[in-house]
Amino acid sequence: MLQINQICVLFISFLTFDRRLSCHLFPCILAPNMADDNIHYTLGTIKEAAAQLWQRVQHYRIIAFNGDMGAGKTTFIHALCEHIGVTDNVSSPTYALINEYHFPQKAGGTGIIYHMDWYRLKDAEEAVNAGIEDCLLQQNAICFVEWPDVAMQLLPHPYAWADINILSPTEREMSIKFI
Repeated sequence: MLQINQICVLFISFLTFDRRLSCHLFPCILAPNMADDNIHYTLGTIKEAAAQLWQRVQHYRIIAFNGDMGAGKTTFIHALCEHIGVTDNVSSPTYALINEYHFPQKAGGTGIIYHMDWYRLKDAEEAVNAGIEDCLLQQNAICFVEWPDVAMQLLPHPYAWADINILSPTEREMSIKFI
């Protein structure tokens, strides 16, 4: 039988082993700022909003962006990619389905971002056939997903969900959830 000090050592070892998983399972212990949150922004403050979002979601590989047509999902992802350091041309992947971008990692090397737009997909089966699942399961890549509700069941846990709500022609509010 394990004694209490052995359990504590095992628990702490687990928490340090996989920070992404432990942040999801134990957000109040490791990341008190990981509670659901809102970010209010305009086109003039979108870069600051992107920095705020990245501060909250940088430990997640999958970030799903949901919102009405014209809410600014691609525009926000462009600002987020700029904040992260992407130098590739960031554009809407509506017709290509997946765009691949590169960014410098802090530890050296190059990171990969898959920017996906699921708007034209009918269902999860079509997404799998298009190679979406392969991108989502690459452990060394970050995925930004527009229109995620088309095939939500493909999103691996944990992930961040960002709803972009149109407040006015120039104002948006992003509601962030951690799933």
